[in-house]
Amino acid sequence: MRVLLMLNVIAFVCLANLVHANNTSYTTDKVEISKKKAVILAKQNTDGTTLKITEETLFYTVRILKADGHVVDLKINKKTGEVKKD
Repeated sequence: MRVLLMLNVIAFVCLANLVHANNTSYTTDKVEISKKKAVILAKQNTDGTTLKITEETLFYTVRILKADGHVVDLKINKKTGEVKKD
């Protein structure tokens, strides 16, 4: 009887840990995109030559020289990768 009770307790603990592991959400707040990825995202939005990359707290600014001679500054959000024209 004690053996069955102990096996039930062990099974319950294992099952509880499995459920907890599946329900745990891992936050990626500290994961940021790299400068290289920021340039790739900017170039997907605007064709041209990368002139400069500036790093701010929340975003990268990627300066691109377009084929027509215009310079465009794009802001890439470090956490989401969202691209906005400046």
